[in-house]
Amino acid sequence: MTMFSFRVDEEEAAATQCWVERLGVDRSHLLREALHRHLVRLRAEDDIKAWTANPPTDEEQALAEISDWGPAEDWSDWADAAG
Repeated sequence: MTMFSFRVDEEEAAATQCWVERLGVDRSHLLREALHRHLVRLRAEDDIKAWTANPPTDEEQALAEISDWGPAEDWSDWADAAG
């Protein structure tokens, strides 16, 4: 693991401490989780830009309609057929 060190204003430090106490986690855990979630959101925004810039081709979309079909048949009543 790599150590990060940064400064925050007093108001954000106080709010962080309140959430740490409220959630019953340590400050490092709260900040790691916040950073992780923010990075996931940024990656998702990049994915959206890439998807918009290069939409799927007709060939790539060929199976999209099949996913809307749902299960072909309900075989749950055959569960006892084996004996």
